[in-house]
Amino acid sequence: QVDLVESGGGLVQAGGSLRLSCAAPGRTFSNYNMGWFRQAPGKEREFVAGINWSGQISHYADWVKGRFSISRDNAENTMALQMNDLRPGDTAAYYCAKQSVQASGWFSIYDYDRWGRGTQVTVSS
Repeated sequence: QVDLVESGGGLVQAGGSLRLSCAAPGRTFSNYNMGWFRQAPGKEREFVAGINWSGQISHYADWVKGRFSISRDNAENTMALQMNDLRPGDTAAYYCAKQSVQASGWFSIYDYDRWGRGTQVTVSS
């Protein structure tokens, strides 16, 4: 029943930055661990970053740590992904997701049970 809506995608030149947002209207947003995934055409959806319910613990894919930063504002029911030094290889649809209560980890799509519709990020050379 939780609706997740991404925004902030767009076209950016290599080396530029974008800030993605994920909004959830639910009153219990702070109860959920959350994550960002991305999917490029012809490729599997892959983990980008995750953040626990309080915002005190975060996880990153090895290839993205240092360039991207995940955060959340539970009072506003929002989560963000700040993306810096973007590269053409970052071009993908980016999805926010809610971790399942039964999740065994952070990195698999099967650990998440709610997904936004995605926001497209395109990085030009």
